[in-house]
Amino acid sequence: MPLRAKVTNPAFRTTAPMSTSATLPTELPGDEPDDVLFNSLYGVRLVELNRPQKLNSLNGSMARKILPRLKEWEKSQLANVIMVTGAGPKALCAGGDVAALALQNEQGAEGQQQSTDFFGLEYSLDHTIATYTKPFISIMDGITMGGGVGLSVHAPFRIATENTLFAMPETTIGFFPDVGGSFFLPRLDGETGTYLALTSERLKGVQALYAGVATHYLHSSVLSNLTGRLSELVFRDSATLPERLDLINKTMAEYSIGLPPQREEPMLLAGSLREAIDRCFAFNTVEEIFQALERETQRENGQKKWAEKTLQTLSVRSPTSLKVTLRQMRVGKKWSISETFQREHHISGKFMRHPDFVEGVKARLMSKPPRQASWQPATLAEVKKEDVDAFFEIPEGETRLPLFSETDYHQYPHAQYGLPTQKDIEEFVLSANRGRGEVVNKFLTQWGNKEGVREKVSEVLARCTTTRGDGTLEWKQ
Repeated sequence: MPLRAKVTNPAFRTTAPMSTSATLPTELPGDEPDDVLFNSLYGVRLVELNRPQKLNSLNGSMARKILPRLKEWEKSQLANVIMVTGAGPKALCAGGDVAALALQNEQGAEGQQQSTDFFGLEYSLDHTIATYTKPFISIMDGITMGGGVGLSVHAPFRIATENTLFAMPETTIGFFPDVGGSFFLPRLDGETGTYLALTSERLKGVQALYAGVATHYLHSSVLSNLTGRLSELVFRDSATLPERLDLINKTMAEYSIGLPPQREEPMLLAGSLREAIDRCFAFNTVEEIFQALERETQRENGQKKWAEKTLQTLSVRSPTSLKVTLRQMRVGKKWSISETFQREHHISGKFMRHPDFVEGVKARLMSKPPRQASWQPATLAEVKKEDVDAFFEIPEGETRLPLFSETDYHQYPHAQYGLPTQKDIEEFVLSANRGRGEVVNKFLTQWGNKEGVREKVSEVLARCTTTRGDGTLEWKQ
């Protein structure tokens, strides 16, 4: 495991005392009895979110059950692999139970604090997964949004299926892409994370693999057999976590039956669309992003329809959410995984006291039919810099969220199990004079002929390189 890293942001260190020691939660009176099911299959430990009628939306009752069980399994020599799944055919987890939080917030300061406490519990769980000392696999079969993303994207293995529907829809309800989105999204290729954060664009099936959200793509029909196979794996007592993960990675590859053909499901965030995303979402103010999208609608050979649709999408979102989210995407690149969850806990508390959250949840999720929310402030111009600053300033004397692991890092330690990133490809092209085929073959070999590598590397090379007279590639600056 990586060594504990220092918090590099001095403002974070000086404005917030060290967190108090974390205490594992216990179930409370009124918690639902069977909203999470725990099962063992030889060396595999299964966490099944069991609220299918609510699309397995995460609530405090579920988190209070899962966290202690994960910490217990972490100590057990009999538990080799942890897997999280969702009950029913529709979802891993469609998010947090925000309707309950909105109603709670309307009770005033006490209710708002209870909602903030829920986010603290959720983020502690997400951080535990992000720093877990045993192999952890999230099965993103079905809807995986919001809180479901927190239970999956920080795990070393994230399996998408043909049923996967990924999104971070928080700006639609006057909130921000939390559950570690500050860490995960800015580390995606180019400006795709900023785009997904601000627009809540959905990624279906194999698109989650191509975008870097999932590490593997398997057909849902093989999941049961895969679980059985993983349960039979035998690890040497002295095997390190990387050695265990490597064995699981090779085992999962045995169950791949291929990706959908590119002619049927081409890579979505690719080619000229991807260029437009990077072009329009690279700015540091929301106003400049709007202006760039306006220019895109006039651009010859530009993405006119996409830009018009994106402008319409952003125009109905909470102006406060948009500005806070963009700032989050920029500063989150420098946060460690621990700092991420501790800062997000503070930001979520601010949103619980902001009128847009209750209004957004009521308008989008509780009104039948859904209606357009009345945001306060109503325009981007009315959201001042000091308003956004306040979400990121931790008051003197406020303690950090207690976490259950001291492991910390600034880059995911198991990123190699997903597809190579654009940065990986760029660094290799710049370091070696190779032809297109040689570069593709190099990554296929290094990634063990992993499904999706050829498609990903080929797309990046087509978009980002030119071919010299001698056949070698030159990276476009």
